[in-house]
Amino acid sequence: MFETIELTKQGRTGYLKLNRPQAMNAMNGTMMKELAECFESLHHDTELQVLVIHGEGKAFSAGGDIKEMMDPENPMDIDSVMVDVSRLAKALYTLPQVTIAAIHGASAGLAFSIALACDHIIAEENSKLAMNFIGIGLVPDGGGHFFMKERVGSPKAQQMIWAGQILKAHDALAKGIIDEVTAEGRSMEYANAYVEQTLASPVKAKLATKHILHQLKVGELEKVLELEAAAQSAMRKSTDHLEGIQAFVEKRKPEFQGK
Repeated sequence: MFETIELTKQGRTGYLKLNRPQAMNAMNGTMMKELAECFESLHHDTELQVLVIHGEGKAFSAGGDIKEMMDPENPMDIDSVMVDVSRLAKALYTLPQVTIAAIHGASAGLAFSIALACDHIIAEENSKLAMNFIGIGLVPDGGGHFFMKERVGSPKAQQMIWAGQILKAHDALAKGIIDEVTAEGRSMEYANAYVEQTLASPVKAKLATKHILHQLKVGELEKVLELEAAAQSAMRKSTDHLEGIQAFVEKRKPEFQGK
């Protein structure tokens, strides 16, 4: 049993719910570890062919738990956390299921990396999609560099990561970052329609294609995860990150110094 996520199975379909609604499904150390364990366990599930990832409450997920990062008594151990982040990203990318992200509300930071790792991304029109690590002086993790590059190419991925913009779903669709936009409140309806369509198709052949294309890139993803972990560890110690976090908490504009 998991504490921060919930996995249910209906025939050949699995539903993975991010389940910390009181915290906008922000990802604390426990959730990152549980996601890694969950994705790794699904590699051994020969019955499931589709997995839908969605969030409970008002959002898909607000990203990494900044309160836990800031906790003076029990601060997040970044090096330990990055091990689980790398585990979950690799396990998700190589899953032997068709993966669907059904996004409503916010999908930010690590949560957006997770969405980008999915095979099909559906977002409600007013959802807020953000690769916004730069706002607190950090770099994307969870394979964010790799997954954004896979979607839009290196030059645009770099621009998107540097900008750290909050995108509405139609903007993200136009940029090729997501695959489908729905009206408010209908992401799960569209996700289930895509599930039905997938299960009515020769899904075994689709999964074989996914395996071939993704296996070509696993080595590159592993290298990106290694580089992200090292960079994130360094950035967490930077003056700019401390300022970014402080400004976020104090609800003011940060004053970065490039240090």
